[in-house]
Amino acid sequence: MLSFVFVMIIMAQSSAERIIEVIDEEPTIKDKENPVTEVKDGSIKFENVSFQYSDEQNEDKFALKNINLDIKAGETIGIIGGTGSSKSTLVQLIPRLYDVTKGSIKVGGVDVKNYEIHTLRDAVAMVLQKNVLFSGTIAENLRWGDKEADQEELEEACKLAQADGFIKEFPSKYETVLDQGGTNVSGGQKQRICIARAMLKKPKILILDDSTSAVDTKTDALIRKAFREEIPNTTKIIIAQRVSSIEDADKIIVLNEGKIDGIGTSEELLKTNEIYREVYESQMKGGDEDA
Repeated sequence: MLSFVFVMIIMAQSSAERIIEVIDEEPTIKDKENPVTEVKDGSIKFENVSFQYSDEQNEDKFALKNINLDIKAGETIGIIGGTGSSKSTLVQLIPRLYDVTKGSIKVGGVDVKNYEIHTLRDAVAMVLQKNVLFSGTIAENLRWGDKEADQEELEEACKLAQADGFIKEFPSKYETVLDQGGTNVSGGQKQRICIARAMLKKPKILILDDSTSAVDTKTDALIRKAFREEIPNTTKIIIAQRVSSIEDADKIIVLNEGKIDGIGTSEELLKTNEIYREVYESQMKGGDEDA
């Protein structure tokens, strides 16, 4: 027993040292002196942006290379590309989860490095494919987007995300208790709650990173329709594996190995971009066969 206790003390000491090391770690991304504290709009501009995860610059290790984009406020942008094409990396640079290695990114006409980090990240809402729901009621989970939101605002956000219908089918409605991780709701329901939570932030930029993958195509279309009609001034960036999720976007960006392979509407890319045409034809033909 004494030997066991001794071993546990040694293990606990090592764990405590690691925890303290993490707590004391200084973040590399910091506010500048006198940072900008207001984001004017959701316009985004990438100027010759290259990025790699390691500090030591090596041309062979760049995840993104020479990205140039000009996105107007309120536009809907689709992003498509194969696994490892750095789709998620591209959007993570917008709220400064990482800093660019080369070039610059401007949001609302201001370099993201000049914003107060809290201000910038408050203006950008991200919904991932696998978001986290906490143990507590649906209303409590939603208020992580805005802790001051009233019931009417919760329901409005959920209507936009096509979540209000299934929530009201629960006996306790918005007071339904979720298990840790949201294990007592389906994947599609979980994603819609997370989209509603992001909407409560009233962001200038909304990023959906494959966050409707568990939602059926009809509901996906209804969500996009609500976005177009109800939040026209919010810039929407949708990363998707399904062509149908981005087909009606103002512009579609095709990424390939960290580079832009094509930009245009679905109609334009079908004529000019081989990667998009192959994905489109494989999915649409598959859909015809299933039908």
